[in-house]
Amino acid sequence: MRTGRPRSFDREEALEGAMAVFWEHGYEATSIAQLRSALGIGGPSLYAAFGDKRTLFFEALDRYLRTYGAFTQRALAEEPTARGAIARLLHEAAAAYTRPDRPPGCLLISATTNCSPQSAEVADRLRDIRSASAVALTAKLAEGVRAGELPAETDVHVLAGYYGAVIRGMSALARDGATTEELEAIADAALRAWPTASGTGVAGS
Repeated sequence: MRTGRPRSFDREEALEGAMAVFWEHGYEATSIAQLRSALGIGGPSLYAAFGDKRTLFFEALDRYLRTYGAFTQRALAEEPTARGAIARLLHEAAAAYTRPDRPPGCLLISATTNCSPQSAEVADRLRDIRSASAVALTAKLAEGVRAGELPAETDVHVLAGYYGAVIRGMSALARDGATTEELEAIADAALRAWPTASGTGVAGS
């Protein structure tokens, strides 16, 4: 007995296509027609496979976090020092935000720009993810204070906010056409603001 017509598309490939569309245009501006074209399937197949647009976005977002956006978590987890983690994070962001085969910038930052109240759940999800990243960044900097890598008076919340703002700015610049080299230069300038025992830097009290 037949249990239904098999899907004529690869789910992961379809999510890759949907992710690229959301990444390029943002959640709100992406239309169902654009998604159908990118996925190469009809409307009924799209809804049968993924449900509504919001559900498809959340699945595409999860894919982004596992792939192109995973460098943040890796840098914080794998680098033994706080400064090493920040340096790696900034430089990998410069490369990730200017990939020639992907839309510029960061999906987490650009996908919900100017969202309407109807998209509040999507905006909240992205805000929660960014907040979790800020918490992880703050924790890594706190490790640096405990290890004597940063001055004891360093305000790690301010420092995490500073580097988070730099990364968001790099994403915006990439969207405006900045090159990898230009973002690398910004990353290097941000690292020169690292607090030192003499009290210089952005986060001394």
